[in-house]
Order: sequence, then structure tokens, then C-alpha cells
Amino acid sequence: MDALDTLIDRNRTFAATRFDAGLRMRPSLAVNVITCFDPRVDPAVVLGAEQGEIGVLRNVGGRVTPHAVEQLVMLQHVVAAAGPAPGPGRHLVVLHHTDCGITRLQDRPDLLAPYFEVPEAELPGVADPRSAVARDVAVLRAEPRLPGFRVSGLVYDVGTGLVETVVRG
Repeated sequence: MDALDTLIDRNRTFAATRFDAGLRMRPSLAVNVITCFDPRVDPAVVLGAEQGEIGVLRNVGGRVTPHAVEQLVMLQHVVAAAGPAPGPGRHLVVLHHTDCGITRLQDRPDLLAPYFEVPEAELPGVADPRSAVARDVAVLRAEPRLPGFRVSGLVYDVGTGLVETVVRG
């Protein structure tokens, strides 16, 4: 059995035992998490969320890039098209982590500048997850196309399993 067969088998178990056809498109906790692709940082597992409670946007480093902002703006329109506008209490959480692979690229402005869509001289830092979270939270808070969100920033320690609040929204 290869990895795909394993996943398909697990899906059958999921469909038979835990599938909930009543879930809605909007996360029930009104929380969207922006985080890294790193498999050690599954936000549902790390934050103890149940199926349908949080929305998740993943990219390299969990960074708030122009593309990530565009995705969040698009998601607002998708959700609005699905029904009445959500009420207050919507929350964006930036979740970075220790030992992130993007830190290994800090000496590669040729890769980072196009990713962040900035000139090399304006690259945001990638070495320290706490300052990166603070920067990304500031970018989201300043984005006029994302009104009404609380924005917070957390750092997950892959060595201890704990999250640290860096910026509380």
C-alpha cells in the first residue's frame, strides 16, 4: 500500500465515522489562520480545533505576502456570496513557528524578493519568527480591503508544542 492508498483508506474511515454534512462554509469560530506548509504545524492539531471551526491559508513560511492578502480578499467575497455577511468577532491569526524552512533562505534575496513582491532592498526579515509575525500582523491591520477583523500573531515552538502570543488582536 502506498501513501495515496493509505490516505484513501483513511478517508473511507472518516466518511463512515466522522463526516458532518452539516458543516458550513464559514468557520464556526470565525477564525482564519495563516500559517506555513510545514507538516509539523497543522493549525487544527496545534490549536485543538475541530473540523469546521477554523479556516486555514497555508504558504511558504506562513507569510502575509501580496498573494496571501489577495486570497483573503477573495475569500471575503466567496463567503459573502454564500449568504448574509458574518457578524462581528472575525479574527485573522498569523501563526509562524520556530525552525521554519524559510529562515534557511535569508541569504537568498533572489528567491525572497519575488515571493514578497518587493525589491531586494526592501525585503522583510525571515530569520526571527516573532518579528516576522509582528510585521505580518501590521500588514493585515493596515489592509483597507480587510475591514472588521481582529488580527493576532502567534509563534508555535516545534520543540515544545506551545504557542506564544506575540501580538494580541
